[in-house]
Amino acid sequence: MRALIAVLLASTALPACADTIAATSRITAVTVYPDGAKLTREVSFTAPSAGPHELLVTDLPYDSDPGLIRLAPSEGLQLGAFNLRADRLPPREDPLTEAQKAAKAQVEAAEATADQAQLALEAVTAKVEAAEAQVRFLSSFTGALPDGATPDTIKSMAAMIGAETLAARQAALAAKAELPPVRKAVTEAQDALAKAQAAYDALPSADMDYTALSVAVNVAEAGEQTVTVTQYVGNASWRPVYDLNLTRAGDDALVLSRSVLVTQYTGEDWAGVALTLSSSRPSEQAAPSQLWPELRTIGPEVEAYDLARKSDIAGGVMAQGEVVAEAAPAPITAGAAMEGDTVVYNYPEPVTVATGAEDLRLALDSLSFAPVIEAVAVPRLDKTAFVMASFTNASDEPLLPGQAMLFREGVLVGSTWLDVIAPGVETDVAFGALETVRVKREMPKRAEGETGVFTSANQQSESAVITVENTGDEAWPVRILDQVPYSEQDDLEIEVSASPEPTETDVEGQRGILAWEFELAAGGKETITLEQVLTWPEGMVLR
Repeated sequence: MRALIAVLLASTALPACADTIAATSRITAVTVYPDGAKLTREVSFTAPSAGPHELLVTDLPYDSDPGLIRLAPSEGLQLGAFNLRADRLPPREDPLTEAQKAAKAQVEAAEATADQAQLALEAVTAKVEAAEAQVRFLSSFTGALPDGATPDTIKSMAAMIGAETLAARQAALAAKAELPPVRKAVTEAQDALAKAQAAYDALPSADMDYTALSVAVNVAEAGEQTVTVTQYVGNASWRPVYDLNLTRAGDDALVLSRSVLVTQYTGEDWAGVALTLSSSRPSEQAAPSQLWPELRTIGPEVEAYDLARKSDIAGGVMAQGEVVAEAAPAPITAGAAMEGDTVVYNYPEPVTVATGAEDLRLALDSLSFAPVIEAVAVPRLDKTAFVMASFTNASDEPLLPGQAMLFREGVLVGSTWLDVIAPGVETDVAFGALETVRVKREMPKRAEGETGVFTSANQQSESAVITVENTGDEAWPVRILDQVPYSEQDDLEIEVSASPEPTETDVEGQRGILAWEFELAAGGKETITLEQVLTWPEGMVLR
């Protein structure tokens, strides 16, 4: 599709243009979506005369899509056809920004200083090498005397060799004394060059692979004109992140601090732009251990051989069914979306987001809630209680889905994923294990030494003792969850007794799920006994 659009646009005849006006654009505003972004560019140029011209904007990203570009002219300017050109482009002006030009001058000055320091080091090194070469030459004298040598000439020669050797050694020592400062100067110059280069590399760059936007324009009169280019690009995203701090000191409180992480790989830096963040609707949420209803049934009693044979046959059928299920196409599902009710955040200050850099974190605001806090425990599966906070989103906007760091009394206790929380909706968030509230579920043995589950031909009984102990110095409201089986057959009778009686049965509509709620004092202990008896007719088996 993109190739077809490009061919159609390229084949569209442009009006005869009096002049080709080359210009560059400046990104002034960016709206970032969870996947992609909308860039708003301002193109300012000077029309030399009234009438038709070709405007050539020479700094759009190389992978720009003409179908995702919109143009808006200033007053007195008419726009015609436009297309994108990736070849036969005019020579491009220096793409460096003013800040880059200044930083580049600093790099060039640092390079010159480093070169001078290196030359000074090489000059001193040459002096040392020359003096040492002279010493080696004088030391190489073998003592052979010239013809007709007299005692006086021998004495003079020895004095000359000694004096010259001494002078050469002194010159070498003097030159070596100059080495430490010039070596230090070289090191300092190289460090300064490295810092200047790093400062230059860190600046937002305007240099990139680019394509040119060619637009037919018709101006009413010569002078300054502006074209606003709106462009949709990929390779950009944002996501919310939260810090949730739960406190019990004084009144229970929950403070939710909101931030966002912005990332872009568009190939060009966004320097000093007005940033807007548009919301998204992903969903997922972690939870404590989950209990599921336990359905029990009864059926005719069969011989062990028949039961095993039926089991084998059923296993084969199930295996075949699994193969068919794997070969079946995946079901088509609709993704969550939000149209016409999108939350938008406008960042109050200009922002710079470099391409290919790490996530840029921007703080938004904080919201305070009045939570209901309790210690929730599932003794059948867990050994401790978990701190749970329930709160209602009392703000007038939804809390968007995102990763949340969990703090309890200012101490990090874990992380979780928050699903979208609409205004007025109540949500539960777990704040980690509460080690001071220990739970234990035991099935005491009977007098005959049997375990807590006793099964006869047509009856099964089970007893359990749940112990909850608070070893800390702070009282906690506690909620205990457990389960008992349920039946949908009249012939399978289930009797359940508990002491104390559960506060709630069939929790959240799940049959057989029980809950006890009570206040557990510091150092306190509570015990719950739970008994169940399942009875069915003779000749039937429990499943």
